[in-house]
Amino acid sequence: MSKLTTAAWVAHELGLAASFGGLLFGKLALNPNLDVLENKSDRGELLNKSWNRYNVVNAAAVGTAIATWLAGRASISGDLVLDEEGNNLVRTKDALLATAAVTGLASMISGLSLSRQAPDGAVPIDSGVSPSPEMSEEAAKLLRRVNVLGNVNIGVLGGVIAVSTILSQKANQSLRFSIASRFLP
Repeated sequence: MSKLTTAAWVAHELGLAASFGGLLFGKLALNPNLDVLENKSDRGELLNKSWNRYNVVNAAAVGTAIATWLAGRASISGDLVLDEEGNNLVRTKDALLATAAVTGLASMISGLSLSRQAPDGAVPIDSGVSPSPEMSEEAAKLLRRVNVLGNVNIGVLGGVIAVSTILSQKANQSLRFSIASRFLP
């Protein structure tokens, strides 16, 4: 495997890891523990500033994973290289990465809209998963949307990681796929 292909594969895996791990941390550790802050507006400010800062990292991480996948994907020519199972896995990964990009972008845009509902993003909030009674209906709707999109995004990224693992294992079972997989991260 060439150094460039190895570097692309490493960048691809790190992009997926940074995105999946960061989202999981935010959902399981940050969001539900905002109640350590007594003031609900402070909770909203911390939540929105944290997620908006992480969204830059997340966009770069997912963008790297997609760019390296597409570069490798362009180097193979479908049925001539892969068997039916391999082709199906590659198309599945294509669809999952596209879905991750769309749900991630929609979540980021919704999160930015939520943070603009109050100065400094200080939208009064009970937790990152439940609106407070003091929230406007628009802010509550945006919070619910961000949570649904975020959950879908975590699931989809988990699917990308799973399919990547299966593709890697398949490369070890088939000489033809092993040769093709040298181009795929």
